Amino acid sequence: MLVQNIREEMKVAMKARDDLRVQTLRGALAAFTNELVAKGKKPTEELDDAGAIVVLKRLAKQRKEAAVQYEKGGRAELAKKEADELKIIESYLPQTAGREDIEKVARAKKDMLGITDASGSGKLVGAVIKELGGSADGNDVKAVVAALFG
Repeated sequence: MLVQNIREEMKVAMKARDDLRVQTLRGALAAFTNELVAKGKKPTEELDDAGAIVVLKRLAKQRKEAAVQYEKGGRAELAKKEADELKIIESYLPQTAGREDIEKVARAKKDMLGITDASGSGKLVGAVIKELGGSADGNDVKAVVAALFG
C-alpha cells in the first residue's frame, strides 16, 4: 500500500516536473527493491508496509547524517538538499511519539520491571521501544530514560 502510494506520487511529481521529489521517491523505490533482493525475494515482489517503513527510516537517518556532515564541511547548498529530501521522506513515515507519551510509557515500564537505578536503563530503553512499536525515535527514548534517572 505504502509502496504503491509512493509510486503514484512519483508519477504526479514527474508530471509537475518536481525534480527533487522525483529523485527522492525514485531513490526510495530503488531502496525498496534492494531490500527485497537482500531478503532473498524477487525484485518484482512488493515490500509490505512494515518493511517499507523500516527502509524509509533508514533513508531518513542517512539524510540527517549527510546534512550534518555537509554543514560541518561548509556545503550549505548540499545540506539544504539533504534536508529537503528528508522532509519528503518523513512525510511518508508514521507520526513519532512525543516525549510526553514516551515518558508515560517509560514510567509505567520502570515500575512494572522494578528498575530502581540507572544500571537497568538499557533494559528499560528496549522495553519502551518495544512497547511503542517503533513509533518513537531511539534517541528520544534514551534521553527520556536518562532524565528519569538523572
